[in-house]
Amino acid sequence: MLDQLFNLVKEQAGSSIIDNPDIPNERNDEAVADVTNNIAGGLQQALAAGQFNDVLSLLGGRGGDVQNNQLAGQLSGNAVQSLMEKFNLNQGQAGNVVNSLLPGVLDKFISRTNDSSDNGFDLQGIFSQLTGGRTNGIDLQGILGRFSQGGLDRDGDGDTDLNDIISMVKGGAAEQQQQGGGGMMDLVKGLFGR
Repeated sequence: MLDQLFNLVKEQAGSSIIDNPDIPNERNDEAVADVTNNIAGGLQQALAAGQFNDVLSLLGGRGGDVQNNQLAGQLSGNAVQSLMEKFNLNQGQAGNVVNSLLPGVLDKFISRTNDSSDNGFDLQGIFSQLTGGRTNGIDLQGILGRFSQGGLDRDGDGDTDLNDIISMVKGGAAEQQQQGGGGMMDLVKGLFGR
């Protein structure tokens, strides 16, 4: 996934990085790699921080307008900070790079992730790589389908959290638990660090 994401960032990097006088030409690939790593790393951090719903919503195309999405804003902030540190850019310069590049990259990333005819990105594979395989066996498309139906808040507390995800997979995991293994439940708890 990282290679495909790098290529996607590079395709979109024209005026933001490649033709940008603030970034030396010999460092263009380094800047593209930095933005790529900030996207992937930011998604990993979000998952580790319990933002499973936010990541799934964003990558599943159900996160609304990318420019107004909270998680996309977090990714943007991380990328700006990194470019400032590594390329000695001021906040305005780094902000211009990220603001002109990241929304287009995320839109393409989301579009390609949700295009069944595009084998470059798939939701299950992305989550598997971001979590080190801990989401294998979780029906992410099924969970994503519940977004449009408003069926993710299983416990009625007004949010979607670990308890809701556990409730969704509990039925499928009940048989495994009775046989002595946590199965899916352990998987989900491990994903959320609990």
